[in-house]
Amino acid sequence: MHADLTSLIAATAQWMSRAFPSGGGVMDSALSHAQAHQAVTVAASLRYPTPVDAALVAVAGTGGSARLDWITGSDGAGPDDAEDSAWRTWVDEVVASWAACLLASPELASTAVAALGDGGHVDGTPSGFRRLVTPGEHDRRAGALLRHPDLLEPVAELHRPALLSRLCAGPAMTA
Repeated sequence: MHADLTSLIAATAQWMSRAFPSGGGVMDSALSHAQAHQAVTVAASLRYPTPVDAALVAVAGTGGSARLDWITGSDGAGPDDAEDSAWRTWVDEVVASWAACLLASPELASTAVAALGDGGHVDGTPSGFRRLVTPGEHDRRAGALLRHPDLLEPVAELHRPALLSRLCAGPAMTA
């Protein structure tokens, strides 16, 4: 993963964790967030595969979470967001959509992680993304909303064709 993507990944994973929260306690919230973070990391690495791509998005910005908030019905006006909403400007809609696709489909997630290994981005081994690719029972319970295909569909459908095109094209082509 390119260092320039860390803010984008953190913000987008945070958005996903808030949009599709865990129903359990602190441990479930942490497990759910870990799954979101892994999905977003894979999606961001596929979306911005080179240092130049990462630098360009760092300069140009990501677009923020406004459209995603509208689609999911979360207006970003909760008590925590009133004072601390600057992180939302770093949410990347395409990365969130791709991550939603990966969370809803373990097969697609495995394909995406394998594509990372081909491109030399991050540790593309399944063990590096175990919670995403082969979640355990506790992971599945903790991320029930985060992995629910019907709930993810409005976000996933936004940019699914570009993800599928990217995965079919291989690591040399960006979406």
